[in-house]
Amino acid sequence: MRRVLRVLGASGLILTVGALVHVGTGYTTAKVSSDAMRPTYTPGDRVLLERTEAGSIRRGNVVLQRTAGRYGGLAVLQRVVGVGGDRVAQRPGGPLTVNGEPLTEPYVNGGDPSGQAPAYDVVVPEGRLFLLGDHRANSNDSRYFLDDRWGTVAEGAVLARALDDRSGLLGAGLTALLGFVLVLGAIATEIISRRRHPVR
Repeated sequence: MRRVLRVLGASGLILTVGALVHVGTGYTTAKVSSDAMRPTYTPGDRVLLERTEAGSIRRGNVVLQRTAGRYGGLAVLQRVVGVGGDRVAQRPGGPLTVNGEPLTEPYVNGGDPSGQAPAYDVVVPEGRLFLLGDHRANSNDSRYFLDDRWGTVAEGAVLARALDDRSGLLGAGLTALLGFVLVLGAIATEIISRRRHPVR
């Protein structure tokens, strides 16, 4: 019986430590410091982010990225509107189009997808992303770096993406809780057993 309890306790410890390591290495947070992503995120908001690999970013994702030579080396939060191969274009006051189709953008501030930015027409190179803020009138994004690879950033510049689906994080939390319960149960049973059968 004690051997079974020790195995359960060890298994619980492994589950708990594994889940905590997964959360610690797989997720991070960032504090919003500008209006560029308003109304989705406002200054002072703490955003939960999932670390991700190049190639897994999709159009519509909000990502934290750091690109050398931009923003003083700081990481910024922006939305992906174009991925490799996409043609992204816009005229002042008009909708953003991707591959010739107007992009539905319910998240933009005040319903203004333009923000009076200069006109642009860009084909996003493979392995790169075209990024905009949700507050188009107050976002220093890909539109203002068109002379540097059409304003795009490398997928590898993405540090993490905002977490829309928290099921993975919830699963890790439940796994850690289960492991903790197993450890406590094994310890409690061992203590009770020793009290009933003291060693002489």
